[in-house]
Amino acid sequence: MTHWIIAPVILPALLAPIIGYVMRYDILIARIASIVGTIGLVAIAAGLFASAAPGETFVYRLGNWPAPFGIVLVLDRLSALMVLLTSVLALIVLVHAVATNWDQKGLHFHALFQFQLMGISGAFLTGDVFNLFVFFEVLLIASYGLMIHSGGRERMRAGLQYVIMNLAGSTLFLFALGTLYASTGTLNIADLAVRLREIPVEDAAIVRVAAMLLMIVFAVKAALFPVQFWLPGTYANAPAPVAALFAIMTKVGAYAIIRVHTIVFGPDIPATGDMAGLWLFAAAIVTVGIGAFGVLGARRLMPLIAFSVLGSMGTLMLAISAFTPGATTAALYYLVHSTFAAAALFLIADLVVTRRPGDTLTTLPATVQNGLFAALFFGAAIGMAGMPPLSGFLGKLFVLDNLRDPAEIGWAWTAILVGSLFTIVGFARAGSALFWKSTAFVLPENVISDDEEKEEVPITRDPAKAWEVAPTMAAIGMLAALSIFAGPAARYFELTADQLFDRNAYVSAVLENPDGLKPYPDDHHGEEDAAYDEDAAEHDDDGSAKDGGH
Repeated sequence: MTHWIIAPVILPALLAPIIGYVMRYDILIARIASIVGTIGLVAIAAGLFASAAPGETFVYRLGNWPAPFGIVLVLDRLSALMVLLTSVLALIVLVHAVATNWDQKGLHFHALFQFQLMGISGAFLTGDVFNLFVFFEVLLIASYGLMIHSGGRERMRAGLQYVIMNLAGSTLFLFALGTLYASTGTLNIADLAVRLREIPVEDAAIVRVAAMLLMIVFAVKAALFPVQFWLPGTYANAPAPVAALFAIMTKVGAYAIIRVHTIVFGPDIPATGDMAGLWLFAAAIVTVGIGAFGVLGARRLMPLIAFSVLGSMGTLMLAISAFTPGATTAALYYLVHSTFAAAALFLIADLVVTRRPGDTLTTLPATVQNGLFAALFFGAAIGMAGMPPLSGFLGKLFVLDNLRDPAEIGWAWTAILVGSLFTIVGFARAGSALFWKSTAFVLPENVISDDEEKEEVPITRDPAKAWEVAPTMAAIGMLAALSIFAGPAARYFELTADQLFDRNAYVSAVLENPDGLKPYPDDHHGEEDAAYDEDAAEHDDDGSAKDGGH
């Protein structure tokens, strides 16, 4: 079973160049290969999820090099959950892109899509922070191409801002890795968990610098204040299916904070203490406010959805900032919910905008299937805003219930409740303008948009086919399922949080050390060098490959 851990990385990595070089001139074959490959990824992810569910931590050692000397992939409940979430979302988005012909509006859509899945899956499975950086770069490079898919001046401008911001984050990531390696001599997550417990508080200044640099890098990926300004423009101008896939992109940053700042820089670590949690809590409060005011003030549909995603990330980060098993359980529930809620909104927005002259929230002629689109928008909107009966309501209640610390409850509850109210009002205003106030006559076949570019926008009067609507319904169905099966889901998330906070079990599995977090003896450096030399000699004798070292 262990060899299947690398399959979510290998499958899209092999499929992407085949599609890009062999199938790029035959869209039908490319579509078939991409969809079949993504279905295969869902099947593999489901198998890994079932294997990890009992609670065992599986480790895949590339080149059979033991950690911390080699590259390792680690499968536990959390990584299995994130890979499954990614694959299911990818299949929903891919079907929508094919059904609406978005994949034909530029070259290499399917190849870039598969490379994106490779990077995201690798980021969730890697067992060291250096390879987290590597997979970040893979998914970011693919996202650059997807962001500007089909072209356009505004899209290129937003894409340039996205590239510059993430390049700056990547540079900072390298500085953080160098600082961390200089102070600990390792970048393996499990080994870092051991080493940091050996560092006295008075000698940990450089470790605290590295911890905060990593927090800033992950905050960039998660669009957290004060480095959140790239998200509204990027998501609002990206092709709608790409924006829907990007719903998981910010969750990569959230996952990195959960994984690294729980296992390595947890609040109980003397070297770092609660430094990360305090900063994260304050930034999350401001992020919720920016998202809520953005939704309330938006005059276009796509920016409105983008700001709602920003607000949901603030709510998610409030739960994460507590760094307790209960709050992490709530965060995981809300993470899954917010991913599908954002995807559903972007997909329904695509169906609506392609039947209107632009996405301005003004009274315009009614679209075909106005009632159907209104119902889908209403379902996705109440999910994102946190209204019953969908999972957003339960998710926010879950988060509020776990933020009862006297120093936090006032700020956290006010931010979430007031932010939810603003989000409800913003979506109600948008839905009213888009559907309820629409006039009765229909649009001509093509009209000229009223944006600054004055580009001709094709407007279709054709009703959406079943498989164009099906992905949006599937995403909303996930919200309903998460609400109906809230009990079993919450129980799984609770077990996941418990496993995450059991650092001893994680370290024991990765380092093959039965004593887990027991500190190394004083002369551990000499023992490590001897172990390394012995293992290297064995590899020289049997001719095994030496890949996996940093």
